[in-house]
Amino acid sequence: MKQLGKYLSALFAALVLVSVVGCASTSTKEGTGEYLDDSVITTKVKAAIFNEPTLKSAEINVETFKGVVQLSGFVSSQTAANKAVEITRGVKGVNSVKNDMRLK
Repeated sequence: MKQLGKYLSALFAALVLVSVVGCASTSTKEGTGEYLDDSVITTKVKAAIFNEPTLKSAEINVETFKGVVQLSGFVSSQTAANKAVEITRGVKGVNSVKNDMRLK
């Protein structure tokens, strides 16, 4: 019975170790917490752009990786692109913005 307890303890410790390592982030892969944070940032940026009447939010794509937001898609003018970047920078949690939007 004692051996079974030791075996289960070792198995539990191994599982905990594997799950912690599995959630760690690397330079190309986000950890679980970072992924959730980035999802929240993406949602906030999309909402902020949607609430700006001068922008066509359906044509602007938003992706976030470790707090860096990438805006892509099409806008009608450079003013619209600048406005989208400005709005994005104002969202809490955004570290920087990459502007890959193109003019129609």
